[in-house]
Amino acid sequence: MAVPWYLRLSAPLLTTLLLVAGCGGSDPLPPRTAETSATGATPPPGTPTGAPPGTPSGAGGTTGGGGGAGGGGSAGDSVEGDIDAAVSVTNAYWQTHWSELFTGTYNPPQVLGAYDGAAAGAPTCGGTPIPNDNAVYCPDGDFVAWDMDLMRWGHQRGDAWVYLVIAHEWGHAVQSRLDAGLVDLARELQADCLAGAVLFGAAKDNTLTFEDGDTNELADALTALADQTPWTNTSDHGDASQRVSSFSKGAQSGVKGCLPNAGQ
Repeated sequence: MAVPWYLRLSAPLLTTLLLVAGCGGSDPLPPRTAETSATGATPPPGTPTGAPPGTPSGAGGTTGGGGGAGGGGSAGDSVEGDIDAAVSVTNAYWQTHWSELFTGTYNPPQVLGAYDGAAAGAPTCGGTPIPNDNAVYCPDGDFVAWDMDLMRWGHQRGDAWVYLVIAHEWGHAVQSRLDAGLVDLARELQADCLAGAVLFGAAKDNTLTFEDGDTNELADALTALADQTPWTNTSDHGDASQRVSSFSKGAQSGVKGCLPNAGQ
């Protein structure tokens, strides 16, 4: 993915996303903590939402260089640059379109950003340490954050990973700002749907560009994140086909298509 971007893919891309739902790569998985490896458990209630994540700063990071996708990150595509670009693109989409979709004023979450979950003094959410090798939205503190080990591992698969993770966690921040009736019971799949709406919506806004290979990268990322990493498991996030389907629904129908009782 790159910033800015030229919208070159439309309906065929959505079809491809659905067709390649089961094609997760064979790369080694990121490290797991002993607790996660043994139990597969997600964080208990009160800890960060989305467990698929300095002084907290306002959203809207600088736009970094998001080079070509399709073959993983290259020497010219820094994971830090893609993270900055993904934050900027995601926040800009919600800033631009909030008043078209919802009442009230849009206020972005804080961006705690990168952390090392294995280090002493790792940040906490509600008094509980943020999980290692994870990415979260924390309602208590209203911030998004991501373990850089997870981001670097995913970035090796392709830069679309970074955009997906950040758009998904931002989706949880949006859920926290909505009336309860607009939040789907399947919160994780709704966050995937919102991520699709944001990334494809940003393409229409000409603030993001899908490059060759991004379709496969997105499907691969959704598949890899379906119960294969500490970031998520199928009990709360859905399996690979459900995640790809939800993302594709948002990409095709936009934010309104992600809300409960939306027309099919």
